[in-house]
Amino acid sequence: MILYPAIDLKDGQAVRLVRGEMDQATVFNDDPAAQAQAFVDTGCDWLHLVDLNGAFAGAPVNADAVEAILQTTKVPAQLGGGIRDMATIEAWLNKGLARVILGTVAVEDPDLVRAAAKAFPGHVAVGIDARNGRVATKGWAEETDVMVTDLARQFEDAGVAAIIYTDINRDGAMQGPNVQATADLARAVSIPVIASGGVSSIEDLIALRDCGVALNGAISGRALYDGAIDLAEALRVLQEG
Repeated sequence: MILYPAIDLKDGQAVRLVRGEMDQATVFNDDPAAQAQAFVDTGCDWLHLVDLNGAFAGAPVNADAVEAILQTTKVPAQLGGGIRDMATIEAWLNKGLARVILGTVAVEDPDLVRAAAKAFPGHVAVGIDARNGRVATKGWAEETDVMVTDLARQFEDAGVAAIIYTDINRDGAMQGPNVQATADLARAVSIPVIASGGVSSIEDLIALRDCGVALNGAISGRALYDGAIDLAEALRVLQEG
């Protein structure tokens, strides 16, 4: 199981939100590329990047910070936030991004997701962010009536590389991930599932690893910045497991 350190970008800085609230941002590093390199130096195999401003704007906003990370680090990175058309997808992949994450458009334009996954095999993931089992879009600002599993199953035959499932109520709250909901989703589809939201201890990572169904990985942000999870130890535990 891969551990994806998260770098959430707001106004060019690495921040963490609480339950997706933009006005509850804590700045952890004003040099995101340096933060990314620190994670890589510790041994991570992937990076998870989010353009928070872009998620609300519907277009890339923190491109400079993302490009600096891509130029500085030598591990694959995935990015979500404001990626809502084929031109943006292609532009990011051409700049060296390993995987784009499509969230809002997965609900509003599923045909785009299918077309992108076909055009760029292995480089397109679907981000499913949910409150109480219902999908939220546009930077989590809008809640839909779409259920998580129903949305995921729409892409069963599309060739997407992964589904990144975030329980919004757990995100940044340091209360642990929704292990049951994540496991249920992973059982419902054949697409690899990455857990996100609330991963705040090594015990949480072990619980996800041992949830009864194989997960691709887990994303953690605040816990790494706060020191609740020691990245080197977490990587060792997951590798041994």
